[in-house]
Amino acid sequence: MKNIALTLASLWLALAHAPQALAQASCSSDGTPRPLAVFERFISADCEACWGDAATPAPSANAGAMVLDWIVPGKTGDEAPLSAAATTDALPRLKALGRKPPISTDVYVTPVDGAARGRLRVAHGVAFNDYVGTGINFTPSPVAPQRKAAATPLAFRLLLVEAIPTGTDGTVVPRFIVRNQFEGTWPQAYRAASSKGKPWAWMETRSMRIPDGAQAERLHLVGWVQDASGSIVAAAQSVCR
Repeated sequence: MKNIALTLASLWLALAHAPQALAQASCSSDGTPRPLAVFERFISADCEACWGDAATPAPSANAGAMVLDWIVPGKTGDEAPLSAAATTDALPRLKALGRKPPISTDVYVTPVDGAARGRLRVAHGVAFNDYVGTGINFTPSPVAPQRKAAATPLAFRLLLVEAIPTGTDGTVVPRFIVRNQFEGTWPQAYRAASSKGKPWAWMETRSMRIPDGAQAERLHLVGWVQDASGSIVAAAQSVCR
């Protein structure tokens, strides 16, 4: 059954990359504004009050930021009030940012490089059997020197995020819970074949599992690409149309 789910998830992903084939099943970042920052909130699973805190930090309306909520596993493990939404992926993310697991809520904001260094696209299909087909690809700006762009290793991160509206599940602010992720690196040798005169592109497709408790209709993708210095050179999030 798992293999069937993966196969069909990949099929839906293929359709998501061809909106004309099945537009109603297409969720992608096509036509969306370029994010200017990644606004990450890390919430301890032990802090029940943090979930319903009306003073939860948030970016300003014109900040152009993508918001993420990471529920960090607490000291009480499965007994923690927010343990159902906790993800162990939060711990290496905190480590990468040089942060310790919070007691309450911690915030980290990463700007997206303002230079037009390329376009990132993320897309996903419809959920099937607890899986969803996802994809991410980056195309450097045609004005950038292609040799330099093709030779630059890039690290990518793709997150499956559940948007929880205000007034739902006890939250008084909109939440964007990280439910699953995968990450990797596109070295110089890993690049899509490109016709002469067209820019190189890096890409990845993957079937991602929807964790127990997550509602598929609330899911979307958030992704970004970092260069060797750690700067985010492009970011994107999907919208279902």
